[in-house]
Amino acid sequence: MFLDYMIFKAYRKKVKPKFIIIVFHFLILTSIAMAQNSSSTKSFAFRLKPGEDLKKEIEFFVKENNIKAAGISTCVGSLSEANIRFANQPNGKILKGYFEILSLSGLVSINGSHLHIAIADKKGKTIGGHLLDGNVIYTTAEIIITELSDLEFKRALDTTYGYKELVISTHKKEK
Repeated sequence: MFLDYMIFKAYRKKVKPKFIIIVFHFLILTSIAMAQNSSSTKSFAFRLKPGEDLKKEIEFFVKENNIKAAGISTCVGSLSEANIRFANQPNGKILKGYFEILSLSGLVSINGSHLHIAIADKKGKTIGGHLLDGNVIYTTAEIIITELSDLEFKRALDTTYGYKELVISTHKKEK
């Protein structure tokens, strides 16, 4: 479809056929490169119950399933207590009350995780930051994690700011 559009546009602008062939080859090579860097996926869905710790339970699930590389696909639910570290702050802030989980995103691995959360209070005020231990489930947390079976995520110290940052390597999942 895209190629048809390109040919149509080129025809209308009287672009030389050689240019169209170059663009076509570029698109094919890009597709091949993307396919070589892709990873097979497997999704997990689970629910957390009242009183459980959001981060600790996700990390437990990752360890129990020996997940070396995955991303959070979605998470909805609620918290009765939140513990979030805001941007460029050394420590987290504990928030008491009832909060809706609007978003949970990030990468998880048995080698370390990096998660961010956005929550809203009873007035709809939204706040977010780095997910820490101490986010207590109020009613539920419904989570989908998508594993990238051919990759492995590790963390290595980046001296720029002193945080352990993502290192990606290829890995074949044991069967």
